[in-house]
Amino acid sequence: MNVPSIRYKRHRFPASIIAHAVWLYYRFPLSLRHVEELLLERGIKVSYETIRQWARKFGPEYARRIRRKPPSSQDIWYLDEAVVSINGKRHWLWRAVDQDGYVLDEIVQNRRNTKAARRLLTRLVRKQGILPKRMITDKLRSYGAARRQVMPNVEHRSHKGLNNRAENSHLPLRKRERIMQGFRSSGSLQRFISIFSTVRNLFVPPHSQRSACQIYFHRLNAMAEWQAVTEALA
Repeated sequence: MNVPSIRYKRHRFPASIIAHAVWLYYRFPLSLRHVEELLLERGIKVSYETIRQWARKFGPEYARRIRRKPPSSQDIWYLDEAVVSINGKRHWLWRAVDQDGYVLDEIVQNRRNTKAARRLLTRLVRKQGILPKRMITDKLRSYGAARRQVMPNVEHRSHKGLNNRAENSHLPLRKRERIMQGFRSSGSLQRFISIFSTVRNLFVPPHSQRSACQIYFHRLNAMAEWQAVTEALA
């Protein structure tokens, strides 16, 4: 199915500058003012509020056009949840990654119970379209109860030490959370992570590719795909 392209009509700056600013914001732990300063060093005078509008408008469209990793029946799902404070209230960011550290899905919820775990698993099964080889979680019992309801035939291993991959996947967002001085609402957090993780999936090499040569070629391919995604919208 053909995705309609976005036009940059009525934007003073060319598409290449807009795409570069959005890439800087979502790819690196930078604030909007940091991105403004980096662009200024290149002779591009643009306010951080304009960059915010670019990220909000074009970020979701870029993310939708980035190719997702094809699912496999041999995948292993690592599930974890992390507490996020928003306006003094606790919310839970539920995340699922695979054996390569690729973020499969994330969802912000205000509860940490079986219903919340079931919602994550239901979204995962619908999005992936295939069941995994096994799922690995910490010892939160809600995962086991949700797994029995959604995919009872999938092997489940519950052990805190086995789930380090999912727990470590929260670290990049924690850095951004400090730089952004927190999130204003659960909706803004959900919108941000949907773009942030998609861009990160594209540029961060899988755990199986860690040699200097593999990382180099992975980054070249990622930059080529990003350029193709953003050029297609011009």
